Amino acid sequence: MDHQPNEEGPGIDETGGQATVIGAGLRICHLGKFYPPAAGGMETHLATITRAQAALGADVRVICVSHLDRHRRDATWRSFAQTTNHQELDGTIKLTRVGRVASLARFDLCPRLPSLIAALRGHVDLVHLHVPNPTMLTALALALPAPIVVTYHSDVVRQKTLALAVRPFERFVFQRARAIFTTSPAYAKGSPLLHAYRDKVRVLPFGIDLRPFLQPSAEACRQEAQLREQHGQPLWLAVGRLVYYKGLEHAVRALAHVQGKLLVIGEGPLQRDLARHAAERGVAERIVWRGRCSDAELAGAYRAATALWFPSNARSEAFGLVQVEAMASGCPVINTAIPHSGVSWVSRHEETGLTVPMNDAQALAAAALRLLSEPGLRQRLSAAARHRAVREFDAAVMARRSLDSYRRTIARAAGA
Repeated sequence: MDHQPNEEGPGIDETGGQATVIGAGLRICHLGKFYPPAAGGMETHLATITRAQAALGADVRVICVSHLDRHRRDATWRSFAQTTNHQELDGTIKLTRVGRVASLARFDLCPRLPSLIAALRGHVDLVHLHVPNPTMLTALALALPAPIVVTYHSDVVRQKTLALAVRPFERFVFQRARAIFTTSPAYAKGSPLLHAYRDKVRVLPFGIDLRPFLQPSAEACRQEAQLREQHGQPLWLAVGRLVYYKGLEHAVRALAHVQGKLLVIGEGPLQRDLARHAAERGVAERIVWRGRCSDAELAGAYRAATALWFPSNARSEAFGLVQVEAMASGCPVINTAIPHSGVSWVSRHEETGLTVPMNDAQALAAAALRLLSEPGLRQRLSAAARHRAVREFDAAVMARRSLDSYRRTIARAAGA
């Protein structure tokens, strides 16, 4: 793994959000799974980084799989649903959505894809692949049109059979990649696959558009005031899908030892089980199941909350972007120390929040009580959280870092 003199960890350029990186003249093609309005963390990140790079003057294009069938319905999870080809613009980003004929075990069959990637030769300076993504990985292995960098979003947790099937293509591409980006130093150290390519690994933290949280709209402020009036203080907040690795059963247990209400924003298959657990613990009346909400409601919730509870308990939680949203809003985070995950690196213990052991409801409750009882603690964490979000996790910072890395990669490839 590449080490540079930076306390943040290996491979991060110390821009502090101040360095000027001009994207003009760079021709980049990103290969992604899908692209918004398709939902998903990788999709959201792909849109964020490409839009931020384009805003800095880069010539950016995206090739992804089309998620809509001929009736414009979402076919993401329908194995035998065909999708259609589309070319469109997202601002200045040239977007090609490639039709598929079927999807087998999450592998999208796109006959036109290899020729589309091969046709990039001479038209782009660099290809940026986002994985896990067996469809694009395989197609790229068949045609290498330009120097390659890879963003490694996560290890493959499920779909082990498919991962083994594409391993030869993965090895071929990763051996030729000029750089492999991971989102935090901790995640890179815990990945056996990344360890095999440690000399190529660079840390490129996720970034988001912080403006809605740093400069909330009038509607967001109205939502904040409404939440304070309806639920009082303290108000604890949990944001995310209601799935196993979020560890929300421990939030329910912790609430039994802490005053106030818990506002849960998100949906998922475990809501019924969590609600039953809350009834058993005698806290059902103090949990508000909000489900989905508008952007303004979410921004208002962060501002109204005493802290974000983020008790995830598996390495499937690699980063936790909602932590960044909370931090930018001045909302301290209580997170968990997940081995080889970036969660506790994003929001740091005693700096921007408090970190507790996994699966420990008593420790979560104790941390919450500290915020209520220790003079000045919440205010200190709140100020530091906003500062760290701006310095490290703004979309423009991410774009500058990535474009700077691209220029070095292209220069090395030209001199090879």
